[in-house]
Amino acid sequence: MQLERDYKRIVVKIGSSFLTDDNGNIDEKRFFCIANQISALIKKGISVIVVSSGAIASAMALLKEKSRPKDIFALQAMASLGQPHLIELYNKYLAKFGLRCGQVLLTWDDFNDRSRYLNAKHTILKLIELGFIPVINENDTISNQEIRFGDNDRLSSLVAILVEADLLVVLSDVDGLYDGEKKVIPFVDKIDQKIESLAKGTNKARSVGGMISKIQAAKMCVNSGISCFIANGRTEDILLKIAKDEAVGTLFSGCRKIASKKHWLAFSAKSKGKLIVDDGAVQALKRHKSLLSVGLVDCFGKFTKGDVVDIEDLKGEAFAKGKVNFDCDYLAKNKRKKISQEVVHCDNLVLL
Repeated sequence: MQLERDYKRIVVKIGSSFLTDDNGNIDEKRFFCIANQISALIKKGISVIVVSSGAIASAMALLKEKSRPKDIFALQAMASLGQPHLIELYNKYLAKFGLRCGQVLLTWDDFNDRSRYLNAKHTILKLIELGFIPVINENDTISNQEIRFGDNDRLSSLVAILVEADLLVVLSDVDGLYDGEKKVIPFVDKIDQKIESLAKGTNKARSVGGMISKIQAAKMCVNSGISCFIANGRTEDILLKIAKDEAVGTLFSGCRKIASKKHWLAFSAKSKGKLIVDDGAVQALKRHKSLLSVGLVDCFGKFTKGDVVDIEDLKGEAFAKGKVNFDCDYLAKNKRKKISQEVVHCDNLVLL
């Protein structure tokens, strides 16, 4: 398997299970191990961005809690306690190699709003330019939805897309994606239903997600032309082995490149509604044409001009997203009628 390995920018996602031992205590040897490898990658001219879980796990260790609380306010309080300790540990061990980190806390709203999205990107890239390692985490102290439903696997893929990384490495406590015979699949060039069916969730006390969320993260990356590795963080020098193209973990190969703005439309912007279009419009959009009102069958939602909407075919399958030029009420009154402007311009539309 010969693949191009000229990595310039790598995003590394570090899970809570990697940062803790079997008893749930923070394992500081892990921080030394990661800092050592980050230093080696930087010496090779590779910039590194870290997306790190572990704030709540860190607080659980500090408070000697054995299981993750279910109460939302307890979770937020523990995130508040654990996050400073987590960054302190990263800085402690990065300093042994002459490095320091900068903390970046994000919510999904930072990805949904285009201006905040670009601000986050410029901040992260500026930290790299100044010689710091960006360490990114969900802002769990205020982000109710993500504490209950989210996982940093998805955040890491959004960050990889945001900074236009060459590779996302998801470090966990498993060796990669296993096939039906419990053997690691070394290479995946297409994430289809068969691959997705091999994923399973997790019931671990200190983590959420599991392989399902990792496959979803990989899928987002490869559809943006970014390769993704899922590997065991406890393998010696795992990041260096991946950078050398050694056979460790599972590599999901990036399949296409799309423009930065369309990355945002496809994966970060939240849809405020949906448009139903006819077969003729489907074919036109797939030829990179704009959506015209004569092809609009129906619309749903509370969107206004400039909002992002899903675009569905007559079967109800979403095949595109775009920024709409009219509000929902206007389009409902003018569907199938000819109006002067495109409903969605091709420059503001992305095929999924």
